[in-house]
Amino acid sequence: MERLDKRLAATGQWSRKEAKELIRAGRVSVQDQVCRNPEEKVGEETPVAVDGHPIGADAPVYLMLHKPAGVVSATEDGRDRTVLDLLPAQYQGMGLFPVGRLDKDTEGLLLITNDGPLAHRLLSPRHHVDKVYYVEVDGVLDHEDVQAVSQGVLLRDGYQCLPGELELLPGNSAAYITIREGKYHQIKRMMAARGKPVTYLKRIRFGGLVLDEKLEKGGWRALTAQEIQGLFRQ
Repeated sequence: MERLDKRLAATGQWSRKEAKELIRAGRVSVQDQVCRNPEEKVGEETPVAVDGHPIGADAPVYLMLHKPAGVVSATEDGRDRTVLDLLPAQYQGMGLFPVGRLDKDTEGLLLITNDGPLAHRLLSPRHHVDKVYYVEVDGVLDHEDVQAVSQGVLLRDGYQCLPGELELLPGNSAAYITIREGKYHQIKRMMAARGKPVTYLKRIRFGGLVLDEKLEKGGWRALTAQEIQGLFRQ
């Protein structure tokens, strides 16, 4: 048995605060009866619905994770900790997976879900979802780099990247870089092709989803209803 507000929050669609507000507003029913008590105890198999729509263990879950360095973007790994290992027990066995990958030494925003169709759409090359990173390099970035990124950097293996954006920051050894594809080690390869290897990389935005800077490295939270809606508008 668990609290009703915790049951709703476990879906990833609402925070505990939002779940309590839904319950107190009379929008949640337990066994077809409206329940206004967030502390009501419910079992795993107890039918629960929000606005008449049933929720359950197979309900979609949407989480934001602040990935730290040293953790791999995978569901399982024989050597290293995975991003799923950072989540509490209530999310284990729910079919969650990271949407896309961040390199082991890269930090920042990672979307975790069990919504396969949404993940497929967000990662589809046809949609060109913006991905924004904060990057530091060994060297000095200049306006030639800005132009090269805007035209599409030619990698050393001959691949021509899609046009992106590079916003130089004071000191010119750091920048915000926006790409619209997700090739293997892409930003590192782009900067290497410019002769300015990456020393630090952090993703701060994925489409309309922005990293919550209140999350410490390794921290996570459920997406708000507004953030979830934003993903479906990508």
